[in-house]
Amino acid sequence: MKILPTSLVREADAYTVINEPINDIDLMERAASACFSWLKDHITFDHKIRVFCGSGNNGGDGLAIARMMFGAGFSVNVYTLSSPEKMSPSCKANFQRLQECQKSGMQNFKMLEHPSDLPEIAVTDVVIDAIFGSGLSRPSEVFTATVIQHINSSGARVVAIDVPSGLFCDGTSQTISLHQIIQADFTLTFAPPKLAFFFPENDPFVGNWQLLDIGLHQNFIDTAEVQNFMLEEWDMATLLKKRNKFAHKGVFGHALLIAGSTGKMGAAVLSAKACLRSGAGLVTVVSPGSGVDIMQTAVPEAMLVVDPDKDQFTDPPEISAFSAIAIGPGIGTSPKTANALKLLIQQAPFAMIFDADAINILAENKTWLGFIAKECIFTPHSKEFERLVGRSSNNFERNQMQRDFSFRYQCYVVLKGAHTAITTPEGLCYFNTTGNSGMATGGSGDVLTGIIAGLLAQGYSSFESCILGVYIHGLAGDFAAKEQGFESLIAGDIINHLGKSFQSLYGKL
Repeated sequence: MKILPTSLVREADAYTVINEPINDIDLMERAASACFSWLKDHITFDHKIRVFCGSGNNGGDGLAIARMMFGAGFSVNVYTLSSPEKMSPSCKANFQRLQECQKSGMQNFKMLEHPSDLPEIAVTDVVIDAIFGSGLSRPSEVFTATVIQHINSSGARVVAIDVPSGLFCDGTSQTISLHQIIQADFTLTFAPPKLAFFFPENDPFVGNWQLLDIGLHQNFIDTAEVQNFMLEEWDMATLLKKRNKFAHKGVFGHALLIAGSTGKMGAAVLSAKACLRSGAGLVTVVSPGSGVDIMQTAVPEAMLVVDPDKDQFTDPPEISAFSAIAIGPGIGTSPKTANALKLLIQQAPFAMIFDADAINILAENKTWLGFIAKECIFTPHSKEFERLVGRSSNNFERNQMQRDFSFRYQCYVVLKGAHTAITTPEGLCYFNTTGNSGMATGGSGDVLTGIIAGLLAQGYSSFESCILGVYIHGLAGDFAAKEQGFESLIAGDIINHLGKSFQSLYGKL
């Protein structure tokens, strides 16, 4: 799914109004109905609902939602932050419609003009935030900021409509105070999603976000040129290669994993198991002498190339027989290992996967980056990325640095996190939607490396291997969490649920 900047979201609204065609007020009614449908399933009648509305179309959404909630029998209090004369046309129309509800017994309808007007909000109340929409580009005015602080300090459950008020969707501001942004428990956002939702610094404001389809015109979405995308289940399912009845192991590639060192052979075990579970026909692991018994006991399906050094990787093997190479998990950063990595880069004529210590070595030897093959894949976590690319002041800046790195070296960067971001040589970015906090455990990244290597070995492109590998990795983690819980989930559980993940995607075709 495409992620549109706010300028294109406004254009999409306008295009839909003209070309569906539909009146703006009716499109607003559609959006409010989608929110109402979610709210009535998640709020009970014993909660008092307090709806705070601004003067724009987001405020109009809030007014329409308040009318629907009142009509369904909920206790609703409505507060506007401007007079009707200052409202957008559709917002004003919904203001007038809500006034009609007063004739049916709705009493709590108030305009806020001064801090003394602010209502008491109980922790048992539900606050609906419809003050600002997605187009905000400057900090809130003083009184509006006071309202936001009042809501945040109430302890009530907060549901933001489209975007938490005060949050910038396409970038960050160094001048904005965190107290000027609504801290929502839930955000009901209208598809397409907003870029800001994918960055960890905004999680305290966005909370759990739900994507609601309000039927923006598909022709506009299809032709919009964007730089950001969200991975979806159907798209991942269509990438899967169906297996021929008469295929044999040679058809599905031969992956080489250079992983492990004395004391860190678990990384090699996890990567190898994940690579095999991801469909590679053959897997060979380069192992130091101390790891031979471990590997042949833990992963008998994998073959070994034994390094002449007892403790670490020091000597690249002949690589002509392999269709994919991944290096890094648990290999350490000794000078001998670094020199072996340099030789491997010089020998490899095709894209490789660099993970963990391989990235740390390259971070100390950045001139080597100029010699990597096009379409190589880097899979850093945030600290490894910082060592490799540099520090950033916020996640928007870091995301741009990631794009720039991918473009400069014509490579793919898989920056691991809650919404793992994959950047391409074209400077595009794809955000993952699977995975959970239970996967924040040692070895999870080693599993991902094995999955991507397994896919690359089978003939998936670097791009396909990245996005499909990340999605399947997260999906396996989600299946595992359902059985183990977040706290008890370990990396091996992810491997054990890879089969279910592949089956789930095939079931969508």
